[in-house]
Amino acid sequence: MASNNSLGDLQWLLQAIKSSSEEESLQLHSISFHLSHPTSGCFQVTQNSLHVNISIDTFPLFSEILSHLSTSNNNMLKSLTNMEFHRVEWGLEQLLHLKTLLQNSSSCISQLVFRRNRFSTESLSELCEILKRNSVIKEVMLAESRIGPSGATLLANALMVNESLEELQIWEDSIGSRGAEELSKMIEVNSTLKLLTIFDSHSFTATPLISAVLGRNRAMEIHIWCGGQNGEKISKVVEFANGTLRVYSKLDVSGSCRVACSLGWNSTVRSLDLTGVRLKSRWGKEFRWVLEQNRSLREVRLSKTCLKDKGVLYVAAGLFKNQALESLYLDGNWFSGIGVEHLLCPLTRFSALQLQANTSLKFVAFGGRRTKIGRDGVAAIIQMLTSNETVTKLGIYDDESLRPDDIVRIFRSLESNASLRCLSLQGCKGVQGELVLNAIMETLQVNPWIEEIDLSRTPLHNSGNADGVYQRLSQNGKKTEPETESDGNLLKDMPLTEPKSCRVFLCGQEYAGKTTLCNAVAQNLSCSSSNLIPYMDHVRTLVNPVEQAVRTSGLKIKTLRDEEIKISIWNLGGQHEFYALHDLMFPGHGSASLFIIITSLFRKPSNREPKTPGEVEEDLQYWLRFIVSNSRRALQQCILPNVTIVLTHFDKISQPSQNIQLIVNSIQRIRDKFQGFVEFYPNVFTVDARSSASVNKLTQHLQKTSKTILQRVPRTYQLCNDLTQILSDWRAENSNKPAMRWKEFDELCQVKVPGLRIGSRHDNKEKVEMRRKAVASCLHHMGEVIYFDQLGFLILDCEWFCCEVLGQLVKLDVRKKPSSMENGFISRRELEKILRGTLQGQIIPGMGSSKILQTLEAGDLVRMMLKLELCYEQDPADSNSPLLIPSILEESRGKPQKWLIVSSPECLYVGRHLECDDSSHMFLAPGFFALLQAINLLTLLLQFQVLSYFTKHMQVHLHNRIMALRNQYGGATYSPEKSLISININGIHIRIELGGQLGYYIDILACSTRNLTETLRLFHQLIIPAIQSLCNGVTLNESIIRPDCVQNLIAPRYRKTQHVPIQQLKQALLSVPADGMYDYQHTWDPVSDSGRLILQSTFNLARDLLSDDDFREVLHSRYHDLYNLAVELDVPPIDAAADQGNNEVFDQIDPSFAGIARGVEQVLQRLKIIEQEIRDLKQEIQGLRYYEHRLLIELHRKVNYLVNYNTQIEERKVPNMFFFVRTENYSRRLITNMIGGMNALRLHMLCEFRREMHVVEDQMGCEVMQVDNRAVQCLAPYMKKFMKLVTFALKIGAHLAAGMGEMIPDLSREVAHLSGSSLVSGAAGAVAVGALGAAAMGRAEGMRNRNSRDIQQQELRAAQQWVVDFLRDRQCSSGRDISEKFGLWRVRYRDDGQIAWVCRRHMITRANEIVEAPI
Repeated sequence: MASNNSLGDLQWLLQAIKSSSEEESLQLHSISFHLSHPTSGCFQVTQNSLHVNISIDTFPLFSEILSHLSTSNNNMLKSLTNMEFHRVEWGLEQLLHLKTLLQNSSSCISQLVFRRNRFSTESLSELCEILKRNSVIKEVMLAESRIGPSGATLLANALMVNESLEELQIWEDSIGSRGAEELSKMIEVNSTLKLLTIFDSHSFTATPLISAVLGRNRAMEIHIWCGGQNGEKISKVVEFANGTLRVYSKLDVSGSCRVACSLGWNSTVRSLDLTGVRLKSRWGKEFRWVLEQNRSLREVRLSKTCLKDKGVLYVAAGLFKNQALESLYLDGNWFSGIGVEHLLCPLTRFSALQLQANTSLKFVAFGGRRTKIGRDGVAAIIQMLTSNETVTKLGIYDDESLRPDDIVRIFRSLESNASLRCLSLQGCKGVQGELVLNAIMETLQVNPWIEEIDLSRTPLHNSGNADGVYQRLSQNGKKTEPETESDGNLLKDMPLTEPKSCRVFLCGQEYAGKTTLCNAVAQNLSCSSSNLIPYMDHVRTLVNPVEQAVRTSGLKIKTLRDEEIKISIWNLGGQHEFYALHDLMFPGHGSASLFIIITSLFRKPSNREPKTPGEVEEDLQYWLRFIVSNSRRALQQCILPNVTIVLTHFDKISQPSQNIQLIVNSIQRIRDKFQGFVEFYPNVFTVDARSSASVNKLTQHLQKTSKTILQRVPRTYQLCNDLTQILSDWRAENSNKPAMRWKEFDELCQVKVPGLRIGSRHDNKEKVEMRRKAVASCLHHMGEVIYFDQLGFLILDCEWFCCEVLGQLVKLDVRKKPSSMENGFISRRELEKILRGTLQGQIIPGMGSSKILQTLEAGDLVRMMLKLELCYEQDPADSNSPLLIPSILEESRGKPQKWLIVSSPECLYVGRHLECDDSSHMFLAPGFFALLQAINLLTLLLQFQVLSYFTKHMQVHLHNRIMALRNQYGGATYSPEKSLISININGIHIRIELGGQLGYYIDILACSTRNLTETLRLFHQLIIPAIQSLCNGVTLNESIIRPDCVQNLIAPRYRKTQHVPIQQLKQALLSVPADGMYDYQHTWDPVSDSGRLILQSTFNLARDLLSDDDFREVLHSRYHDLYNLAVELDVPPIDAAADQGNNEVFDQIDPSFAGIARGVEQVLQRLKIIEQEIRDLKQEIQGLRYYEHRLLIELHRKVNYLVNYNTQIEERKVPNMFFFVRTENYSRRLITNMIGGMNALRLHMLCEFRREMHVVEDQMGCEVMQVDNRAVQCLAPYMKKFMKLVTFALKIGAHLAAGMGEMIPDLSREVAHLSGSSLVSGAAGAVAVGALGAAAMGRAEGMRNRNSRDIQQQELRAAQQWVVDFLRDRQCSSGRDISEKFGLWRVRYRDDGQIAWVCRRHMITRANEIVEAPI
């Protein structure tokens, strides 16, 4: 062929096509045929493209070329991909050749272009048949080919079958509405078409096509143009590409409505742009449905669409349900302020309880010269900016209706908005003047979250005054240096000041006259004050007869002012249902407060039956325990609680009586008892609460004491005093709202409190938030607000909260239990439903209609009930966990109590009594037992059955397992009642009772078919630890309840004295010799009521009260003492100790219920094996007796040596075994260590009869006025050795220490100094005292002096010589003197002639063994 750009004839082209040589064949990618050309020829445009011109005369060659191409086998066909045909008039013959060409297996043609071609009906039909069957062609373009509606129909039919074509373009052709409809049907079927381009003479063709694409969620790209006829301008109608749909101005109203309908369920369009399209309210009505249904639209542009108020109304209605749209442009439209109001309504909250309807829209823009925002529109904008929490961008464009003061109001509303980041006011004529500029700057001062303010084309910007705004915005965006301040120092930089408010708590039982006294005190304070707070309480008169008959419901609060001090009187409700709330109202540490405990001298005001001193004492003790318990639980106790006692109804006493004097004495005893725990006012007030004169002195006391307390308590933050006034102003501005959301508090701090303001958006927001919470907590402790973290609101009106809210929640009536309630548990949803039904429109006496639900939501009330411990979550980690409401539990007291199983000889009755360690001053919190009812006791029981040797920390939740446990064990039950939890599992029936009217103790009772050890293991490893874990900082002491009380379920008031501390019983066992341990008996006192015998006196063996584990602990403790004594006495120990129970470590148990069941059987089998391996207690005790006997022999040998080691000293003219005591509070206390300067001691002597040494009763002794240094030097070594022997003798019950244990209240502490290290002591001294230290000391002495390890003679000689000299100085050296002072006589043993000093009893009973040897 000729070179590039040269002409060649068509024959050469035919020859090249026919050539089979690779060298001569053409490597073409594109061939374009141009017919009706003046001349024929071919022209190579590029290396891979060929331009073929065919004249009319050579038209037959066109068919020949197509024919040769279709039959060619060279590489040209394989490389050819594009074919273009210009001005070709297609006949059937040419199309058949084209068909053959395209069907050639070597054909790779993917693009066909027909420009200005002409098709007959047959030829076009044939072309469509080609497209039906071809799977290679990807693109077809028909330009100016006049296919018309019929051709479009044929193409549509072909493409319904075709599965390969991706692009279809029809340019400058009029396919008409029919053709467009047919193509739309094709689109509904064809899923492979990726691009559709239509250039039609009419715009209506776009509607069906784009509707089909959108309706079928096709991802194809579509471009539709129109125009060009009669001089009409060519323009685009619709464009859809990359998720963006743009509709241009030539779409009519019906077409836009149809497009809108197709968007309803569409998921491919992300952005819709209808800018400039003239829309009507009809379209808006359709688009409302689109917004309600569509979930993919993120942006909608409706700028300059001529929408009016009605159309905007439809758009706004759609926004209420839409949760996907993020940006909405409505600028340049024709709506008014009414339209703005409707538009912003879904983005606005009109009350604190209302939820914002639309939370997805982030950007909204409106405005324009024809938009008249007006007064209604400005109000809507301000309300939206004040309450909205989601909109980040707001645009008001080219507005001419807003005035400068409107702009100022808009910026003022932004002071509390924390979500808006960008505000555009470009082109707004009202943005001008100093007022606007100052408002903008002040807003930026308190709102650091605004990042951009667009003031372009505004008068303020045009005048150059907006530069300061932009500079301030840049400062807000600067990053601040990070601070290293710790959380504990969040408020250290805040100035401190003396507190100005004090709280007075009126405590007392019901009918004590607290409310009457409160009114009288308030009246006196009001009359004596010059500055009165305008509280409504002040205008109330004193109690009238009607009020006297009505008890105070809830907690009443009166607030008054005395000069500059504010005194708030908190009247704590005396009814028992309000006791659970008293802990919550207790003042925080360091807050200024005082307590007035009020008790009536009469049982009820309506009668004259006086209270007994015991009843008055019980009233006072409850409230004093309440004060002490809560003050101890505080994080820190700055000062002791200040307490004043007031006796009311004193006017009813006509003359003094003995009962009054007894009450005074009991009050004095209570004050002595609680001295050091609280600070009592020395005087007790006796008042007539109805008389102002009678309470005048009490009022003066309150005024004076309040000022004193305010001076003593720690200083508070000045910020708190400022916030008190700020919160008061906020309430006045907000219709006296009793509560505020935390968000509102944040906004208030940001606007009004510079010290709690976020200065820059890069500040540490978490730190500022923590500062705000710390200040709120401080206000809570001061009594100014009630704030609980994580509830999300602050209570500003404490009286409303305490009286109305708490009064209703405590008395919540849920007797009509829903079907979902079981054992006191109820779902959160059901509880919210009950709260709404109970509180909706309820009338509260004296307060009108309840406004609780107008301020707080039902969900808020549930969270509050959880915080107030009025209900409890079964699983705090599960938000849908059932809730336990103790108030709906059935009352167990007053009903006949009996065990659910039939009593049989196999039944065992066990009881344990748990009481506070310091029960005389503290008690369990009122809400403790309800919390215990809500925890997983039954699950913990299952845990005990399987995992008692593995872990105690498996957390499985009770309510989810109850049914499974029933199926697993066929009878596991858990039944909570008021003051009672009943559990039955695996043959063990357990009752956990809250004892005492005010809940001082817990009783655990069990009726079991298991043995005592298994039952008590359940107590000690599971139930008691679960109870102890809920006692915050309170230690519980355990006692054994008399089994008869458990068996007969004796009432709690009768079994108060029928329990013995378990450690006391163990100590008693340790104090007896080994041969008496097994048969040791504990005797119970009788119980009677008004002369009627309830329980007679009886006894139980200690082994029947203690488990095997406890009894072996006593034995092991005795073995431990004996071992240490053996070390001290140098006796080799024998292997007679009891075997130690080793906890076996089992393999991991499958956590499924089947695995748990298998685990239960394994553990039970193991327990049986262990029981078989353990020797009988009698055998252990027998071995202990043998071991003890050996040691006692050695001990007596040592003591006898100590007595007779030096017979030459005055020929034993004085006793050798002496000790010193001191008399304290009518009791004797053994002196265990000699210190110089000690005085008022008495010297005593022991009876020295061998193996039966003891303390002589009623021994006068000899007084030692003062211990000098010589006495210390002489006596210290003797005291050390002697006390060591006494200690071990007490431990093993030897006669040496008989009578001496009573003189050692705490033996372990008194002899701790004897060894150089801390002496180990078990519970109540069960483990040997001084064991390790004594042994170590003995070894050390052996190293220093191996020949005299026992007692150094020089030291003993010095001690006894001191005694001889001391008695001589006291003129007590004769036998007669010694017998008078010490009750001892000098005797000689008949068998060995040794001298000893013995008592009168031994002189008589052992006369055959001894003979008197007078001096």
